[in-house]
Amino acid sequence: MSAADSFYELPDNLPVPTDDGAADHLRDARVSPVPLPSTAGGVVDLSALRGSSVVYAYPRTGEPGRGVPDGWDEIPGARGCTPQSCAFRDAHSELRALRVGVFGLSTQTTEYQLEAAKRLRLPFPLLSDASLAFTRRMRLPSFRFADMTLLKRLTLVIREGRIEHVFYPVFPPDKNADEVLAWLRERAGSQAS
Repeated sequence: MSAADSFYELPDNLPVPTDDGAADHLRDARVSPVPLPSTAGGVVDLSALRGSSVVYAYPRTGEPGRGVPDGWDEIPGARGCTPQSCAFRDAHSELRALRVGVFGLSTQTTEYQLEAAKRLRLPFPLLSDASLAFTRRMRLPSFRFADMTLLKRLTLVIREGRIEHVFYPVFPPDKNADEVLAWLRERAGSQAS
């Protein structure tokens, strides 16, 4: 597989997503009570979680042995699900030290997500919205590709069932975990003052 087809590396000259306003309504919104199947088993209702959680939504992880689909790299913000997941994996201990839970979210099935969670050694669950129930209830930004409805990349900071902060658009995706950590540390510092 060439560097351009590697899921772990981002090619140069990817189109940068712009803020189309599709996530504006999410700021300070209550999280809808929708049970989401988890790669850890069972379901997770993001509206019922106590404390703070980070939920990074991504379009889709790649499949081993299959190259990047034709046209994927031309979609602003589509490429980079694996680097984003790996960045949150690598930042997981720092996020846990801040007492923040982490979840990935996509419209892929749990079975599909399980392969990626194992391959990438993710220490947190991936949540499936294959039914699109959460996507529709929360009106999450999405797009169509090859007969699939996929989430646009965004990251939510949820505290006690309310969206406290929205990162949208997210680019580059491999730097998103660092941005989230910086925001959480700044928030923790201002609350301590």
